[in-house]
Amino acid sequence: MRAAVAALSAALDWVARGVILLAGATLVALVVCLVWMVFGRYVLNDTPTWVERGALLAILFVALPVAGVGVRERFHMAVELAVAALPPGARTAVAIAADLALFALGFIMMQWAWVLVGNYWTFRIPLLGISQGWQFVPMMICGALTMLFIVEHLLRRLAGLPPLGQPASD
Repeated sequence: MRAAVAALSAALDWVARGVILLAGATLVALVVCLVWMVFGRYVLNDTPTWVERGALLAILFVALPVAGVGVRERFHMAVELAVAALPPGARTAVAIAADLALFALGFIMMQWAWVLVGNYWTFRIPLLGISQGWQFVPMMICGALTMLFIVEHLLRRLAGLPPLGQPASD
């Protein structure tokens, strides 16, 4: 089981890197769009109206999937100080309870974002001409990544592997 979980973690390393890479590329595109907006407004005196609305959508596609990766790397939604103050037996129970609560949050995010995508898919975002459902896709991705990475945490614990970001205690 240890080898299978280690292989899963290696595969999820690639997923996490891919999300970060796509978020970085989206940030670069966002900066280019904002430069175009400033250039259009102050040099051409003709503001491209789609840029601001597109920037809001791009920010969602950066922040929410990266938040899912943050759950994996434990730099997001972690209460390590409170857990570290507990006795060892209680630490494990609280850590598992916290992981299960985050899994439930990820499930709720994904489920309701799916409902919102379906409800808003036929409406168009003004100035962009694309479906308003795209506004909720990043939340769906965040929920799915959160659940995936929490399952990884729980499997690593079950297999006796060290938590991500911590060295093995041999």
